[in-house]
Amino acid sequence: MKNKILNMRPEILMFLILISAVAFGNGLSDSVYANYYKEVYHVTAIQRGFIEFPRELPGLLCAFIIGILGFLGDIRITFIAQICSVVGVTLLGIFTPSFGIMLVFLFINSMGMHLFMPLSDSLGMSLAEPEQIGKRMGQFSSMKAVFSLAAALLVFFGFRFGFFTFNSKVKVVFLISAIAFLCAVITATIMIKRLKPQKLIPSRTKMVLRKQYRYYYMLTVLKGVQKQIAYVYGTWVIVDLLLKGADTTALLTIIFTFISIFFLSKLGRWMDRFGIKTMMYLDALTFIIIYIIYGFVVWGIIKGVIPNHGWPVFFIYLLFIMDRLSMQIGMVNSIYLRSIAWDHDEVTSTLSMGISLDHFVSIIAALLGGVIWATWGSQWVFFLAAAFSLGNLFVAYKVQPEKEQEVAAKMRAMK
Repeated sequence: MKNKILNMRPEILMFLILISAVAFGNGLSDSVYANYYKEVYHVTAIQRGFIEFPRELPGLLCAFIIGILGFLGDIRITFIAQICSVVGVTLLGIFTPSFGIMLVFLFINSMGMHLFMPLSDSLGMSLAEPEQIGKRMGQFSSMKAVFSLAAALLVFFGFRFGFFTFNSKVKVVFLISAIAFLCAVITATIMIKRLKPQKLIPSRTKMVLRKQYRYYYMLTVLKGVQKQIAYVYGTWVIVDLLLKGADTTALLTIIFTFISIFFLSKLGRWMDRFGIKTMMYLDALTFIIIYIIYGFVVWGIIKGVIPNHGWPVFFIYLLFIMDRLSMQIGMVNSIYLRSIAWDHDEVTSTLSMGISLDHFVSIIAALLGGVIWATWGSQWVFFLAAAFSLGNLFVAYKVQPEKEQEVAAKMRAMK
């Protein structure tokens, strides 16, 4: 393993350091926000949904901002993104502001996180060998999982033994997160200085909307709904319905990320072996099955048919882990886009447009999810997600990756 890392091309090694630092920073901040809202601001389910507006707004603005900054190149925009992450989480760590000011600090941190989302995939695919994109993307994701696991372990033991707490004025967990993002800033600076100009991978300054990318856009919209259910309401079941603390969610994250280290590497190889269409079917079916089961288990606990202790609790934990793992299969969406892109310079712009569509839907899903949770019952949030996931099945049936790749290759040859 050590020899493999040392023999990597310098740009790939630096990229691994960059994404590892970001994964560690997010693991110490974004993963504990649900408990932070609950313990510090005592938010309700409806308020939890509304918090997602300022938190997800940067994702909605992603295509517009990257379109403006596109002339700088992906790595320079990455530098700016990590600066935002450092500033936002540092302010959250030093101060315990009013609810409104906290949302401003959260917005700044979230801006950095969301700007880096399309850049991470774009940079990773552009640095990978053409015949091994799935394998490399799996390796990159596995490395992120390793550092997410390290962060989760630190969160678990930190909160369990009192080193971390949300009851103090200074939030140490957020300050350590800021240090990780600062490491990402330094790494991005080194990459800007040391990589050859062509490796800076400038992106188009205009937003891209092509009819040929319609299935990719549809998948990103569906992912927006699924992501909110998985990361907001899947976690909220544990925090609000089961009344578990940050150490419990951290322990589940530890288990999930440990499995991901091996699962993501294998997933990348599956993509190269079985192809995009097969993996899209797998993606769709896992979502549908998991959310239907989730809905019935949550309904059973609320109605008293199933106890809220003992095996049902562990079953929810299992669903939580499986849900997070199924989200990882969405990696195929970026690889699908890369394979059918008419111009590889459009990939970053199209990914950022996808992020914006994703987050437009995410904001609506978060707001409606909170209302549905409070009005009709939490189980309907999951049943709705299962219904939306039928759209993934439709896309998997409709896409013809080989034919689309042939058209894309002809268009690239004409330019």
